[in-house]
Amino acid sequence: MPLISKVREKIITTDNLVLKVSQWKKNKMKVAFTNGCFDILHLGHLEILTKSKEFGDRLIVAVNSDESVRKLKGKERPVNDFQTRSNMLASFSFVDYVVEFSDDTPKKLIQIIKPDFLIKGGDYKKKDIVGNDIVSSYGGETIIIPLIDGLSSTNTINKINK
Repeated sequence: MPLISKVREKIITTDNLVLKVSQWKKNKMKVAFTNGCFDILHLGHLEILTKSKEFGDRLIVAVNSDESVRKLKGKERPVNDFQTRSNMLASFSFVDYVVEFSDDTPKKLIQIIKPDFLIKGGDYKKKDIVGNDIVSSYGGETIIIPLIDGLSSTNTINKINK
């Protein structure tokens, strides 16, 4: 099987992800979950993703749909469409699955999947992280990974546009 096919197999629907997570939990595996736009990948993303994987046996990355990114970031975004963003993320060996979400937040996805660890970057306070209350309700943990100063997709775009 070509390597690109293996990458693309890691981009799955919510329904298929639920089945995978159910199997992992039966096997006592811990599930780490993070989410974001991941518009233009940079070292800060790599830092959060690799550290996220350290918490769980499996890492799920939920990615905002193109429409969701436009609502959050403006009509000029995303720079890269969902297909591009998801394939880039799925190409990392430490990312187990990538799933798209279309709502403004991944709250519904978190309710369905019930990850053991909900992980976000240091630009959030735990109390403000969408899903923190859900994860806490069943004994899961919300983790905040410190950011690398100055690294963001927005900063990269602004630098390119100068």
